[in-house]
Amino acid sequence: MIPFSVLDLAPVCEGSDTAQAFVHMRELARHAERLGYRRYWLAEHHNMPGIASAATAVLIGHVAGATSTIRVGAGGVMLPNHAPLQVAEQFGTLASLYPDRIDLGLGRAPGTDNATARALRRYFDSAERFPQDVQELLGYFEPAKPGQPVRAVPGAGIDVPVWLLGSSLFSAQLAAAMGLPFAFASHFAPDAMDQALMVYHRDFRPSRHLDNPHAMLALNVVAAETDAEAQYLFTTQQQAFVNLRRGKPGLVPPPVDDIETFWEPHEKAGVERALACSVVGSAATVGAGIRAFVERHRPDELLLTANIFDHQKRLRSFELAAEAMPA
Repeated sequence: MIPFSVLDLAPVCEGSDTAQAFVHMRELARHAERLGYRRYWLAEHHNMPGIASAATAVLIGHVAGATSTIRVGAGGVMLPNHAPLQVAEQFGTLASLYPDRIDLGLGRAPGTDNATARALRRYFDSAERFPQDVQELLGYFEPAKPGQPVRAVPGAGIDVPVWLLGSSLFSAQLAAAMGLPFAFASHFAPDAMDQALMVYHRDFRPSRHLDNPHAMLALNVVAAETDAEAQYLFTTQQQAFVNLRRGKPGLVPPPVDDIETFWEPHEKAGVERALACSVVGSAATVGAGIRAFVERHRPDELLLTANIFDHQKRLRSFELAAEAMPA
């Protein structure tokens, strides 16, 4: 069976708050562990009322402490927002607390709007330095050398698997050149997916980190007892995308009976394109959809995400998805 994992954004729903979001996050992680999910990743976002995963490393520790076997990590840390040394120290600490269970995925985008990005990066714009920052960060995980002036404590000599994340060819090329595993954000930006996978596999250079290319694709999966119920639940994600594109990100909205009354035709077209990598329906429909996606794109792993308003239905969706995973 292809390995499958969870991508969580610690959603904050209307009528709820961040404290409840963190309770739900812990419950979902334990649920995913019981169901056989391999990884539980959290993504860094800032200044978004409906997403509570800004302090990503803190929440990874929270989830890892509440579970025992599932790998927990960042999908990802937006490296331009941070000094590489600090990231190495944070994840060296996490890997010391939870050995062989911590992943570090790195992204090049800020994970927020321009004004917030400027607030995060107070002194310079480091996005253009992403390749150098990745190399610097990898160096901090190497065993410290005698006389080394700066070392990550903890971090030096600790094995923390590093992934590169992306939604374009840039990170695919960089992951190939550095011999690192690659995760593509096909759950919200699928346009360059096929080309990025081709470039990554074609240009991959073996490294001490990885002998062969290893690619993970993200997929929206909303499963329910019937196709109609799943489509209803999926309207939460559709509304959230429209609100974001309208410049009005807010708390995660409840589903609606008729999404057609919510969006304009151009908004519908944009959202359907962004969410093209989605499988929505009953267990049978989801199973067929996942199989078709895997057969077409041949990922080494799948990263499933589901923005569902009702927490119990979200748990059930991940349960049905696990049962539907193809052999």
